[in-house]
Amino acid sequence: MIFLRRAVLMAVLALLVIPITEVVAAPQPAAAQSGARAHAGAQVSAARARRMLAQLRVARPLSLRGYTHRRFQPRWGRHKGRCDVRETVLARDGRRVRRNAACHPVKGVWYSPYDGRRLKSERMVDVDHVVPLAYAWRSGAKRWSQARRRAFANDLTRPELVTVSHSANIAKGGQGPQSWRPRRRAYWCRYATSWITVKHHYRLFVTRSERVALSNMLRTCGR
Repeated sequence: MIFLRRAVLMAVLALLVIPITEVVAAPQPAAAQSGARAHAGAQVSAARARRMLAQLRVARPLSLRGYTHRRFQPRWGRHKGRCDVRETVLARDGRRVRRNAACHPVKGVWYSPYDGRRLKSERMVDVDHVVPLAYAWRSGAKRWSQARRRAFANDLTRPELVTVSHSANIAKGGQGPQSWRPRRRAYWCRYATSWITVKHHYRLFVTRSERVALSNMLRTCGR
């Protein structure tokens, strides 16, 4: 009789545990998974960013002489099929993005991390180079080959490209963190770690004021 009661009790417990296990193991929606993959590895920790910042060479900026946008980007590079890099970033960063046969986004919702705006028109957003092309030129890219500059301008691996509002992108222009910062203070940590990650990968140098500004922005991490 005792063994029978134990068997019944174990069966009841099994019925109670199974639904709980299924809830915990339920897969994430496809959109959430694709978004996580799109940004995987894009952000480094503040501690690592500080170490990388310390490794960057400090120097005075080079002359802007000879710079044109076309030295980096005559046009957006192709990524997959008919899609170029800009269209790929807009699809990655947006929600409910619909594209036409030419891969151009015709509908969607985009969030601009620089100023916190939600935008429902592709005409209101830009794909920003976190480290501006003109700024990269003065940080050492002036001495690069055309192929390396083009790779920099179309880099989907490093956190160099981000969808922001057109107005925020215009306000930023080609300025560095010592002159311009995102309006949203909550984004300063991410902005600084992205900037440092890109410069470290491409071995671009920083100015003294730039390094101080980035160090100050990293102090907002984890708060």
